[in-house]
Amino acid sequence: MMLLDGRPVAADQLAALALTPYGHFTTMRTEDGRTVRGLAHHLERLRRDCAQLFGTELDTGLVRRQLAAALAGQRAPLVVRVTVYDPGFDLGHPAATGDPHLLISTRAAGPTALPPLRVRSVGYQREDPGTKHVGLYGALRLRRAVQREGWDDALFTTEDGLVSEGATWNIGFVCGGRLVLPCGRLLAGVTMRLLRELHPDHDTVPVRLDRLEGFEAAFATNTAIGVRPVTAVDDHAFPAAHPLLDRLREEYWALPGEPLDPAAG
Repeated sequence: MMLLDGRPVAADQLAALALTPYGHFTTMRTEDGRTVRGLAHHLERLRRDCAQLFGTELDTGLVRRQLAAALAGQRAPLVVRVTVYDPGFDLGHPAATGDPHLLISTRAAGPTALPPLRVRSVGYQREDPGTKHVGLYGALRLRRAVQREGWDDALFTTEDGLVSEGATWNIGFVCGGRLVLPCGRLLAGVTMRLLRELHPDHDTVPVRLDRLEGFEAAFATNTAIGVRPVTAVDDHAFPAAHPLLDRLREEYWALPGEPLDPAAG
């Protein structure tokens, strides 16, 4: 399903997004079509990024209403993406662009229990990493490259050997039974933000690629997968199971969803 401003989208309305991709998005998961974990964080991300890219204040109430209407009657788990872009975007005059619209698309959600990831480190810094923009070329090019070599995904590192994030996910570690997150210029996902709130005693520190032996376990997070173990970063192996990983997974899926319709809360 794909709707632009609450109506079926026509091909010509997607031309700007396809040919001159300038916009931002957030991706969320709903189990029942009525609630979303971390909805307030997703809405805040859309509001923040809209101001950054378009200089416009996004009506988050409108986002909620369009989401509620788009998902009405849906009860199967879905991954929902809200993309904010301007169908009238002009490649030659981007400064004239300031009329963002809402594109809502859905796909069936996958299982919540997934096999561990084996990832290969690659030196890469996403452009404007604090913004969840639609420019995914570099990340997907590297994902494709490492998958062709037999890995599951790419893990980005800085020029000085610090771990940052995955292609479309955050990475976390366990040390001394505590949650440890890498610091640096990266896109902090909603799933990891929720875990940080559940564990206010977590540590955020520089994580060196050449010192991974100091960690007991590693995991990836995003909205679609929740918490997924990482069992290999290059030639360094991690166990697939750890008590804290089990706890994080259970805590995340047990979080109540926030209602799309405020009146339902």
